[in-house]
Amino acid sequence: MNETLEKQIKEFVLADINEERISAKADPFWQSLRDAGTQLWLDTGDMEEAEKNWSAEMTALTTNNTLVNKEIQKGIYDSFIAQAREIVKDLPVEEQIVEIAFILNARHGMRLAKRFGGFVSVELHTNTAHHFEAIVDYGLRYFDINPEQFIVKVPYTAVGLLGARRLRELGVKINFTLEFSARQNLMVAAITKPNYCNVFLGRIGAYIKDNRLGSGEGAGERTVLATQKVVKEISGKNQVLTQLIAASLRGYSQLDALAGTDVFTMPTKVAADGKIHLTGKFSSKVKEIYPVDLTEDAAKYSPEKLWNVTQQELALAKDLNLNCPETGSELIDRVHRAGCGDMFPYLSEKDLGYIASDGKIPKHERWAPRIESGELAIDTLLNLAGLASFTADQAELDDRIRRIISA
Repeated sequence: MNETLEKQIKEFVLADINEERISAKADPFWQSLRDAGTQLWLDTGDMEEAEKNWSAEMTALTTNNTLVNKEIQKGIYDSFIAQAREIVKDLPVEEQIVEIAFILNARHGMRLAKRFGGFVSVELHTNTAHHFEAIVDYGLRYFDINPEQFIVKVPYTAVGLLGARRLRELGVKINFTLEFSARQNLMVAAITKPNYCNVFLGRIGAYIKDNRLGSGEGAGERTVLATQKVVKEISGKNQVLTQLIAASLRGYSQLDALAGTDVFTMPTKVAADGKIHLTGKFSSKVKEIYPVDLTEDAAKYSPEKLWNVTQQELALAKDLNLNCPETGSELIDRVHRAGCGDMFPYLSEKDLGYIASDGKIPKHERWAPRIESGELAIDTLLNLAGLASFTADQAELDDRIRRIISA
């Protein structure tokens, strides 16, 4: 895209944003959690819901393809989409759609930034997940729009690791997303060195429970606390310490169980329920090692890969950092040669179709033999399923754009 069009898009995104900054009040409940060592972010794109729960102790909001799609499907941006089409009308239709999706993310992110005054995590279009140049290009364009407040979310893929690494070298704040284990975040902290990384702990517990491998209790919590320790150790000598986000919180009790984790991204319901049901007297739990309720049968599927890191994986992460691959394919091949192939398995289009059809929580029965053999792993499946789920929501958003610009 030429510089003139990029400039026009930026000006359009920033024009006539009239959000008034809210006057946030201090709240001892949330201050106690801050004192335990946890930054507080709201996990929503809904401005009304965010305002109901926002307090002076909160520092950011985070959106994703799903949350932004929910806002777009309300119809509140339909006329804005039509106006955006006039700016990008000379591009091929599919490129128009991707550009307008970027415009919508940037515009909604700017409204949140103006209204709440904190950081805002903004998401890339899912079709960039395996394209280095697109990750870097759109990441830099977000940064150009709001370098002080925007944090760019890049998904955990082989190419994502390399694209985010380049963006960090260029000074872009990165929230590396869609991780489900300590070992995945080891790779992220070593290779990419982002400002933030994630454990989507709610889906970990759901995988175990929904697939009858146990109750799911303790699995996400144990993974989060083990991951934070690993991330601090591996990023401790970096210029910027990578901080861990406990993401996908499912219940208010996790606010207490994980107090002291670097960051919480809290759905508004979790935040509101916490205020109702918890005392507000928090203390750090980062040294806890929570037991995980698993069936005897679960052991053969190596659930400990969620929270343990092997010396083999540690050596691989350090090697990939020191001798960084030039392409995602090279990274994947080196992972396999190091004996860690279940982290980036070779999958067929049919396999990827099954993962997409399963939804956010993969059907364990379908994959059990390959997990037991070491070809696949639970964290890998959850990552692939998460990206597929975001892709489906992105497609729904894109379809709305397509209808409006075709009318």
